[in-house]
Amino acid sequence: MAWQNERIDMNVYSQGEVDKWVYSTCNICSVGCGCYTAVKDGKIVGIKGNGDHPTNRGRLGPKGENQWYANNSTDRLTTPLIRDADGKLKPASWDEAMNLIAEKAKASIKEKGTNSIAIYSTGQGFMEDYYSIAKIGRAGLQTHLLDANTRLCTATTEFCLLQSFGADGTPASFDDIDETDTLMLFGHNVAETGTVLFERIMERKQKTGKPYLIVVDPRKTLTAKEADLHLQLYPGTNVALLNGLVNEILKSRNVDEEFISNHTIGFEEMEASVADWNLDKTSKVTGISIETLEKAAHQLGTTASLVSTTLQGTFQSADATTACVGINNLHLIRGLIGKPGSGPLHMAGQPSSSANRTAGGVGTYPAQRNHSNPKHIREIAELWNVDMMTLPVGPEKGIEEQISMIEKGEIGLFWNIGTNSMVSLPNRQRARKAMENTFVVVQDPFLTETTAVADVVLPAALWGEKEGTMENADRTINIVRKAVEPPEGVKSDFDILLDFARRMDFKDKDGNPLITYTTPEECFEEFKRVSKGRPCDITGMSYDRLEKERGLRWPVKDEQSKGTPRLYADFNFSTTVDYTQSFGKDQFTGRALTKEEFEQKNANGRAILHPTHYLEPAEQPNDEYPIWLTTGRLVWHWHTRTKTARSPHLHVAAQHGYVEINTEDAKALSIVQGETVKVSSPRGWIQVPARVGDSVQKGLVFVPFHFGSWEKKEAANELTADFTDPLSKQPVFKQSACKIEKIRQEHKVDDGESLEYIAEQYGLSVTDLKEANSLTNDYQISMGQTLEIPLSIINVPIPPYMPYREKI
Repeated sequence: MAWQNERIDMNVYSQGEVDKWVYSTCNICSVGCGCYTAVKDGKIVGIKGNGDHPTNRGRLGPKGENQWYANNSTDRLTTPLIRDADGKLKPASWDEAMNLIAEKAKASIKEKGTNSIAIYSTGQGFMEDYYSIAKIGRAGLQTHLLDANTRLCTATTEFCLLQSFGADGTPASFDDIDETDTLMLFGHNVAETGTVLFERIMERKQKTGKPYLIVVDPRKTLTAKEADLHLQLYPGTNVALLNGLVNEILKSRNVDEEFISNHTIGFEEMEASVADWNLDKTSKVTGISIETLEKAAHQLGTTASLVSTTLQGTFQSADATTACVGINNLHLIRGLIGKPGSGPLHMAGQPSSSANRTAGGVGTYPAQRNHSNPKHIREIAELWNVDMMTLPVGPEKGIEEQISMIEKGEIGLFWNIGTNSMVSLPNRQRARKAMENTFVVVQDPFLTETTAVADVVLPAALWGEKEGTMENADRTINIVRKAVEPPEGVKSDFDILLDFARRMDFKDKDGNPLITYTTPEECFEEFKRVSKGRPCDITGMSYDRLEKERGLRWPVKDEQSKGTPRLYADFNFSTTVDYTQSFGKDQFTGRALTKEEFEQKNANGRAILHPTHYLEPAEQPNDEYPIWLTTGRLVWHWHTRTKTARSPHLHVAAQHGYVEINTEDAKALSIVQGETVKVSSPRGWIQVPARVGDSVQKGLVFVPFHFGSWEKKEAANELTADFTDPLSKQPVFKQSACKIEKIRQEHKVDDGESLEYIAEQYGLSVTDLKEANSLTNDYQISMGQTLEIPLSIINVPIPPYMPYREKI
């Protein structure tokens, strides 16, 4: 079904007509909406949706519509800062700041070796930034410690794709959502994390009745409330659920045996791993009724087409990669991949985290090259004209491993680019303590919780003030045109990286500068050459063509190609030995396999079915901490609110954190709606208002992770565990243990005091006072009786069904 353009979303503040509209792409979530930036008098004054863009057809979500306010915020940083001997950040010149960084980098290499410098970047940057990080990091600094906050967000996407298909790149696209009969949203609350995509899904469903919508989530999210079938499972049981569903499909023989035989390997081992997961066992472990499981298995086993999406609910859970591999297995045994309306669509969270993986700014080498394959390292060495033996190889080191390295004194410089890691990292007090013991550079437009640990702060340009490309969740590469100059004294991430390379005097093996490009477009042209012949080949793209075509999905191998709506349409997978991006990992331990071990699999262009063994979460509720804790996002904010909190509309809609508690649990604890409570875990505690309702199941609480100032005790990541998935190294944010405690003061009733009088003295309603003390309506208080008074009552608004638009 073609999605009809019925509206153009716009948010503009301007006295009179704007001077110009500049072609752009939204820089918030991974949907990749096309838009135009409004400019007047050299400033960004608004935004409107691009009615001709195939992704959004003119629509924008609340965060996207309001992202430009941050550009005009009065607290923008406009000069570098250096921490002085008294521990205070003081203004400095760019020469002073960059020379100090170069000096510290050289000293770290001399003292600790080349693999002592870590660059930790963002999913909101541009492909040209990421490619420059890859080249500067590996060929210049010769470090393999390149990571990004995609490790926290969607690293599992990459590793499940490598395990099953041999290369990164999600097989399905948003076009397939428009065609599929069944859509399974697995741990993906798209109504709040990708509102435009959710509207796209719901518009089709309202007009055609399709797709049949299955939502897997322990919470009754805004998305789950629209599901045909909500699988509300217990926390940490994703793999158990998938094992039960796959086993039931196998038992019913609703499989494509010809596809399995001709295009996969590993079926017998996979089948054996799920064999004892009957529906009775699955029901007991997941908490989902047998009847509901039967409905799900029947739908998934008989549907003619299927798209499965995943996001943080899957990626940040126990056995994350195993769960996503289980979803891949489901598609493979049904032969529902590479066909219109079918395939796994493992999402990205950020607007360009996929580009970071593609360009090599994180663990993999540029253009999906295998760092364990000498042939691939030789190729990149020739492309960069450097000595192959100087390029670092070995297993990637995720951010949690890097924190351990800092604690051991092995990292001398940590460069944090465009991410507020002191809010987003799990067990953040541990992370802060580590960062305080190394030299930290923070590159950001604002002072944040992370600049509190910085030795140098570099003011960076925002969206609209720089040019480059982004890759969204379905492989579409979009261009962002520069609309205005950044504030005086501010530089783009790209220019800062090139400045650093010049000061470090990086050379190729002929003595010429390692970095020869000077503009983002020149950098893009170089990366095109690097990508040639690889799965992500973008040879046929150009800046002008990306604007003309309004984005293109890779691979685009020549100028005649219109892009690739879905991968593996020929059922030929990226698993030949000298082509694959990875030799894979042991599905249970995460140990990297050798080339010889991969060769023994003899996949040779076939997809790989893996066994999926269920393990319980490492941390579970106990006598001291009896409640499950999970975290997530709100429709109104993005990540750590660095940008969205500077929009008046978004800030007013959600000003503070909270904890969501099931009605029965709140009643048992006599907790009143909106009262401030203490939430504790083995790692720390927070004080936040309680939202009471039935969106969370009994025994589970939910805390949004956006809030994290050092002054207020409301950061979800004071509580979260820092266990990681063995394959993707992604932290398990979704399952921690906690306890809830009331924070009350006592009031001794004097003679003649009534409930109404006491409630008024403390700014409470009589109802709140009664609930707080479990008083019945006809209860009479008496002199000398002690009442518990809640600390404060705060209104925690609940977003409506369609959180931003009343109507689609």
